Amino acid sequence: MIVVLMGVSGAGKTTIGELLAKRLGWPLIEGDDYHPAANISKMAAGIPLTDEDRWPWLDTLNQRIREERNAVVTCSALKESYRRRLLAGIDDARIVYLHAPKAVIAARVAARKHRYMPASLLESQFATLEPPKAAIEIDVSGNPEDSVEAIVAALGR
Repeated sequence: MIVVLMGVSGAGKTTIGELLAKRLGWPLIEGDDYHPAANISKMAAGIPLTDEDRWPWLDTLNQRIREERNAVVTCSALKESYRRRLLAGIDDARIVYLHAPKAVIAARVAARKHRYMPASLLESQFATLEPPKAAIEIDVSGNPEDSVEAIVAALGR
């Protein structure tokens, strides 16, 4: 099974992903690691990515996911079209939508230093976000361990 942790920057994808992968004994595939240099440069400059910027990234990430039987994947996957592209040809996948009130997410983003994602891009992420219709929804306002427990329970593991 491929478990995709999705949501805006600051939702805890990496933190929760690391804990969940360890708990399940599965590899973690960090979506940010697959961005081409041009995307990273653009985001670091505070310029939101376009759909055209994201397609090659999602295609590369899709190819990497296809190499695994079981894995935890972190990816913003903000739009339905991105999720379809990310999971094309993958039969056994679950989307986990990590969310919290905007003020909680904004405070987290403001308090951290991401390697290339400035806080100024958070508004564009919320503007792009299309919450999934069929997903495990996890409110990440609390601690990451509780979020992992909720995900494991929802997966039936």
